[in-house]
Amino acid sequence: MDLQSTKTNDALIITVNEARIDASAAIRFKDGMRALTDGGPAHVVLDLSKVTFVDSSGLGAIVASMKQLNPGQQLDLAELTPDVAKVFRLTRMDSVFVIHDSMDSLSRRAAG
Repeated sequence: MDLQSTKTNDALIITVNEARIDASAAIRFKDGMRALTDGGPAHVVLDLSKVTFVDSSGLGAIVASMKQLNPGQQLDLAELTPDVAKVFRLTRMDSVFVIHDSMDSLSRRAAG
């Protein structure tokens, strides 16, 4: 699973550089997220702008990544593509995660 991390002043941005988070990638996704977030900053943002498909295993892996964070850490999501956003709405996971429309809106929110 190709995950790229970037640290900003107040957050760790993790970009998923793959089109799918599905059953074949779920374990590698969780392992990669654990490695990148362990001991990291309190605010973690998962950039899903390149992800066009998430199945139930992928959704479970994203939820598991949130649950494996250390106490005091928070996982937000950003830049969901239309099909991925639909999965989050249909499963009501959009009420579990803070979802940012864009990385720009996230930056403005942090500055404001």
